[in-house]
Amino acid sequence: MENNTSLQQQLLEAGVHFGHLKKKWNPKMLPYIFAEKKGIHIIDLNRTVECLQETAAAMKQIARSGKKILFVGTKKQAKDIVNECAKRVNMPFVTERWLGGMLTNFNTVRKSVKKMQSIEKMLGDGSFDSITKKERLTLTRDKEKMEKVLGGIAQLGRVPAALFIVDIGHEHIALAEAKRLGITTFGIVDTNCDPNKVDFAIPANDDATKSIAILANYLTAAIAEGLAERQAAKEEETEELSDDEKERKAARLEAEAQAEGGRGGRGRGAGGPGGAGGGQRRRTPSGGGRGPGGGRR
Repeated sequence: MENNTSLQQQLLEAGVHFGHLKKKWNPKMLPYIFAEKKGIHIIDLNRTVECLQETAAAMKQIARSGKKILFVGTKKQAKDIVNECAKRVNMPFVTERWLGGMLTNFNTVRKSVKKMQSIEKMLGDGSFDSITKKERLTLTRDKEKMEKVLGGIAQLGRVPAALFIVDIGHEHIALAEAKRLGITTFGIVDTNCDPNKVDFAIPANDDATKSIAILANYLTAAIAEGLAERQAAKEEETEELSDDEKERKAARLEAEAQAEGGRGGRGRGAGGPGGAGGGQRRRTPSGGGRGPGGGRR
């Protein structure tokens, strides 16, 4: 309870409760509105805390399963925050411009990413030394343009499992593509948006930098926790496998030692002077073993 109160106090100080003007509101946000003050809607922070914790739990579970969450925030106030948070947990992000078809036409986008990486590699290893200065400059500019838009998804090999969106009204194209593909969506929803458009809505101020920062950092911490649990589970599994392998190896070595001992005992019992042909017969091919089965045979 104290943690909730502390979180609520932090949200209050960050101005998360400030909504839009009453005339701009979306009626579907009514359950999340606490009051109206001077023509501005005030968001109920109790509901914000509930939704934030629910969203954090869902994100943590996705991260623990090893899937990717794409961070989307192209508005000026969110760019730097989204970039920093996504990089902290090694998640893909889009902060410049959402390319139409980035999800629904993912294969084509991947081709552009590979082209960008190819140019980058060639510029690095000196493959372009033989071309003219103008051509090299053109390729460098192309790479920089592509890197600005596609740099955040360069390591994304397939469609992400979920999207975290700052301002679902501003990122309506990304939201529409995610819904079309059945991708789970998380979003910061202000009083002028429809909370039913996302699977997990966080009622909050999506225009203030402080508000976006506190929410994004809270969710990023949950993702980091999920990734840490996944890593711990992997290490534990590896240790268990190693122990099993050690046991199997020890058993195998013991069996081999017993088998070797048995063969050695049989050889000594059969191979004395005049024995049945132990190792001595092999060492004296001229007939050192005179017993039954000696070398004369």
